[in-house]
Amino acid sequence: MNPPPRILLFTGDGKGKTTAALGIALRALGHNLPTLIVQFIKCDDSTGEYSVFRRFPCVEIRQSGLGFLPPPSSSKFAAHQQAAHQALDAASRALVEGKYRVVILDEICVAVAKNLVDEEDVIRAIKRAPHGAIVVLTGREASQKLIDLADTVTEMRCLKHAYRQGRQAQEGVEF
Repeated sequence: MNPPPRILLFTGDGKGKTTAALGIALRALGHNLPTLIVQFIKCDDSTGEYSVFRRFPCVEIRQSGLGFLPPPSSSKFAAHQQAAHQALDAASRALVEGKYRVVILDEICVAVAKNLVDEEDVIRAIKRAPHGAIVVLTGREASQKLIDLADTVTEMRCLKHAYRQGRQAQEGVEF
């Protein structure tokens, strides 16, 4: 009998949340576990992770976001909400269908915190994951309800970052 779904959450203001989730995807790939990565904010298909995971048939990566979020007062905000809702619907269907053993919801915590998607809809989707599934949530500002739902929570804390010292994002590190 498969164990109940495993739910991991990576949050905090430090670097490494998505990187940790991608490490889980890499491990899953090593065991040939079907994996779905849904990126709720990102939309850049030139990133290293997008490039590499597309090469493996047992990993599907979907960039559903529209990039940096405008303020809620912006006329563009509604399009970001619509994209996030569509991504959550797709992720929810994937969880129910059970086709993937690992489902990564990258930046879902941000999507909840910034009101792109409803927290209760996210929780309902996660609770529908089948036994044996692994669900990974990432993003800053994780809500207490998402923290309570997860069985493993790691908070990345920024002590120092090169960006604050004037260094630009670097290929292989930030993307």
